[in-house]
Amino acid sequence: MIEISWGTPMTIFLPSEGRTQKITTIEQAHFWLQRAWPVSDRNRNIAIEKIDAVMDCLAPVGTARAAFLSAVDTAGYQMDSVASA
Repeated sequence: MIEISWGTPMTIFLPSEGRTQKITTIEQAHFWLQRAWPVSDRNRNIAIEKIDAVMDCLAPVGTARAAFLSAVDTAGYQMDSVASA
């Protein structure tokens, strides 16, 4: 399996757990969406579809990152601007 560059790591704040999670690879983002996401909504499903497309080399990474950020928002997570800076 080829590891696809995710770009700059994203750090999300998990308010219910009071901690952060750094997402460093597209595979890690995929795992979180599939196995550890608190809600199963449209934005999560779109993010999974976009990540799958990138992993199949059918879409640019930026589309998956944007979809992941939308899923972060609707899941009640927040981007940790301090940790991401």
